[in-house]
Amino acid sequence: MSRRTLISVGAGVVGLAALTGAAGLAVENRVLPGRVLMHQLLGLNGPAGTVPDIAAGTMISGSFTSQARLGANTGWAVSYPPGSEPGAKLPVLVALHGYSDNHTNAFGAGHLGLDRFLAQAVKDGSRPFAIASVDGGNTYWHKRASGEDAGAMVIDEFVPLLTDRGLDTWRIALYGWSMGGYGALHLAGTLGPDRVSSVVAVSPALWHTSAEAAHIAFDGASDFDANTPFGHEAALAGIPLRIDCGTGDGFYPAVRDYVSGLKPRPSGGFTPGGHDADYWRRFAPAELAFAAAHFAS
Repeated sequence: MSRRTLISVGAGVVGLAALTGAAGLAVENRVLPGRVLMHQLLGLNGPAGTVPDIAAGTMISGSFTSQARLGANTGWAVSYPPGSEPGAKLPVLVALHGYSDNHTNAFGAGHLGLDRFLAQAVKDGSRPFAIASVDGGNTYWHKRASGEDAGAMVIDEFVPLLTDRGLDTWRIALYGWSMGGYGALHLAGTLGPDRVSSVVAVSPALWHTSAEAAHIAFDGASDFDANTPFGHEAALAGIPLRIDCGTGDGFYPAVRDYVSGLKPRPSGGFTPGGHDADYWRRFAPAELAFAAAHFAS
């Protein structure tokens, strides 16, 4: 690419930044820097992942009134792989959604398509398991000053609901993207290795300090200090981890530094990619394979 072209693209980045709030694209109340915009415009985020063209298995869904979420009507869904039906005693991966999403975003060709990726994985020889997703609101999967606690909802309300439907919930896998990636790490640290078989955190919403964090994510500095994964790495000891994040993602610097402090180093890694479904879909097959490999035989 010529210097003149780069200058032209750079001017375009400045113009686009002006259109999006003078500083970049907003993601979860966080402003992505011009470097990320440049990656997007130059096509440096790698190939877009695609949802497999395959029929998903049976899905069941419903809702309940969550006491932990202060009476919120809370939707949920469970996707079974082809060949398995509701009532089957399958291990389960609990998927935690990102900010402004809900349980439906985990499934369907127009979203992440985890139900289709699951169907493809089982067709290719993976151990069958179910994927369950639930509404968590926008409170970052931990207890807030309001009293709402989406994390407690998962542990104390949703997991028992899955048990009642015949799923094997003694040791669950946790998966999450963005806000849900943070939530997966947080809940795994709460439950520990006796209850969590593995964790997949995709583009987790992490910040180095409370001053950097989105204002909706924590109730001030003390809440951040109590609930940030930084400094609490020991809580994940003994749990197989996979963490993926694109190098064009605004969360990349914090995620990179967090991973560098984990021993042993998690599976996954950092490759060109943004904070979007194109990136999340690209790694879904490997991430589901990782979760399947760590369910007890």
